[in-house]
Amino acid sequence: MPPAAEVSSPLEEASIYTREFWLAYAANLALVSANSLTFRFADYVAFFGGSKTLTGWIVQSGLVAAILFRLVLGRAIDRYGPRKVWLTSSSLLFLGCASHLAATSVAPWLWIARIAQQLGIAGMFTCSIVNIQDQVPPQRRTEVIGSLGSSGFIGTILGTNLGDLIFQLWPGGQTPFLVTFGTTLLGGILHTLLVLELTREEHHEAPPEFVGPLKLLFHYWPGPVLLVSMAMGTSFAVTTVFLSRYVSATGLGGIAPFFLPYSITAFTCRWYLRDWGARVGRHRMVQWGLVGLSLGQLLFLVVRSDVWLVIPGAVCGFGHALLFPAVVSLGSGRFPAAYRGTGTTLILGFQEVGLALSAPLLGMLIDWGNQWNTDGSLIVHTGELAHAGTWGYLAMFVASALSAGLTAVFYSLTAARHPDRDPVLGPVQGMMNPQPDEN
Repeated sequence: MPPAAEVSSPLEEASIYTREFWLAYAANLALVSANSLTFRFADYVAFFGGSKTLTGWIVQSGLVAAILFRLVLGRAIDRYGPRKVWLTSSSLLFLGCASHLAATSVAPWLWIARIAQQLGIAGMFTCSIVNIQDQVPPQRRTEVIGSLGSSGFIGTILGTNLGDLIFQLWPGGQTPFLVTFGTTLLGGILHTLLVLELTREEHHEAPPEFVGPLKLLFHYWPGPVLLVSMAMGTSFAVTTVFLSRYVSATGLGGIAPFFLPYSITAFTCRWYLRDWGARVGRHRMVQWGLVGLSLGQLLFLVVRSDVWLVIPGAVCGFGHALLFPAVVSLGSGRFPAAYRGTGTTLILGFQEVGLALSAPLLGMLIDWGNQWNTDGSLIVHTGELAHAGTWGYLAMFVASALSAGLTAVFYSLTAARHPDRDPVLGPVQGMMNPQPDEN
């Protein structure tokens, strides 16, 4: 390895922005646009008469299934390569969309739909990240993960604005939900077509030794970054599950005023700060990202109109922009290249663990808090009035902010005490005892 002073800046090396990168970029854009339409899932449950608590349990069921799925997902990627697993995961997303379209009540179709959708999304996103990491030198993994992820913020803008437009054009009944999930299905099909082209010449070599994911996890233990991943999941539970219900309860116009500045800020930060992993270190990215998430959640407390959603949106977008590439790079980098599929899968899985644990708890917190009037008295009426309270949503924002804030403190006292830079590694030797990336 050359001395640190002689290592060139990532931006001075050969370009990593090849045809394969842009195909992956377009595929990710299509997938996130489609997935962003499903942020209305809580509204769909409410349409069938389900509560916020029930929404949390359905979301948790999908996440638990996805977490269990990850126990075989990473091993399947390592053994069969991203292409085969990617296409299989796409078929699960198609099943989820079809089940949403077939739903006539909360059970059983919405449960099946959510589980199939979560399995499909988990597999598709993981394969995308594993595929792109395999295309670049180790010291540029953080950069390429962040750059690819910037497409997700464009997709979030497109998906959330399209969702609001659909509900404006078809303002009542089940029709807007059918249009929404039908459009999600079309986005999934476009994503799959791009993947077929992207992986057309894939040549994958399976490792000679297969090791269970839990054994690998403990052998190459990523450390406190796992807790950071869980805190991110808690934040995602707020923005992707319950935000639409908060907007409806407070009479705001839609979720686009939050996700537009969220995505613009995150996209801008991803591109302008894409080499931060090499320049300032990934630990610093994690610290700033957690502060952004915590502050962004607290800023919801001052929202009084649609325009005010811009402020928490921009701050949360800043946090997400820094956290995701740093967390995935730090976590998956602990695993050797031969088991990169398993490593990436496990790191992403801990986001789902955080979401799965927090979604029903936040749903119960909302239902409990919304029983109270603004003067502190208990709402005793039934019907629409019983859903008029907003104390529960405010409590949810505070709980999510505490989750990110306390995680930032813990991370600063542990992992962040050790200097970090993106490593420049030579070939990995051995299988069960290779040298992982230095974090």
